[in-house]
Amino acid sequence: MQVYLVGGAVRDELLGLPAAERDWVVVGATPEQMQRLGFRPVGRDFPVFLHPDTHEEYALARLERKTGPGYRGFETHASPDVTLEQDLQRRDLTINAMARSEDGTLFDPWGGRADLEARVLRHVSPAFVEDPVRILRVARFAARFAPLGFHLAPETLSLMRQMVENGETAALVPERVWRELERALAEPLPEACFDTLRDCGALRVVLPELAWLETDRVALRAAVLRSAVVSVRLAALLAGAGSAAVQTLSERLRIPTPARELALLCARLVPRVASVGRLDAPALLELLENADALRRPERFSELLLACEARSSDPAGTALLLRARALAADVVLPALQLASLKGPQIANALRAARTERLRPLIASHNA
Repeated sequence: MQVYLVGGAVRDELLGLPAAERDWVVVGATPEQMQRLGFRPVGRDFPVFLHPDTHEEYALARLERKTGPGYRGFETHASPDVTLEQDLQRRDLTINAMARSEDGTLFDPWGGRADLEARVLRHVSPAFVEDPVRILRVARFAARFAPLGFHLAPETLSLMRQMVENGETAALVPERVWRELERALAEPLPEACFDTLRDCGALRVVLPELAWLETDRVALRAAVLRSAVVSVRLAALLAGAGSAAVQTLSERLRIPTPARELALLCARLVPRVASVGRLDAPALLELLENADALRRPERFSELLLACEARSSDPAGTALLLRARALAADVVLPALQLASLKGPQIANALRAARTERLRPLIASHNA
């Protein structure tokens, strides 16, 4: 039985980057041997085990055979006679198809190190076309490694176009699309993900609501500079599509509620936020109420970051943050509250907040 460190940990080590996690491949072992050694089985579709101490994943070397459409249409064969080279051959990109043995020896049967040095994202084998998730993964890797000068190999782009034309991307499940999109948005240059999806034709299939115009690119780039929060970047990206398109996309991809709500708010309110300097006190308070700024100040701050990425108006952001603070600080006197009931309290509070905002508007417009 031989154990090898594989995939991203080996790639990142050669790039001089910290590895977020380590994955291992075990050659020459059976599931029964792994369990006798204390490893806990967790794999649903193929034999994967957790180390008894480190809890890192150890997978038995395996082969895959395409049996149906989509990324779930595979038959997996794991046995002691599957070699390391065979296991690495089923991986997506050459830079992810390297392994390091326990004594430190690098195994690189598919030219991953050379592609790392040449800054190329290249598929390992023609079997790349069998799994449509690889299109999303390559786009995500483009978002991660484009700042380091990586580019997509023309022959890999050609295979990705072939996969789109053959309808493989139609088999992608919404949860997987969102998972890869979410990870791409967290990368240093997420715009490279959408460029890659556009260039291979997959963008119109997986994100038909996103036109990916230059304004979208500029907004996403601005959001990246302002925030590392994925929901802020998503909201800035989608705001130009309009609230109806954002609603449709969010429902189809089953985007989590917090990110969905922020994107919808941004799409609906970005025009008003962009023109905040022209609002009077009642309209400014109405904007704060529509954004639920008084009850949810943290989300309001994220909303302003996303809107600012679209409008590039830091002065408007500062005005709204100050307005929110002033409005939230308003408290009705006890004597006044004692004489009011129900809706009267809300109306009196709204009137007091409006009066508190008038000097702010006056000083802003002076």
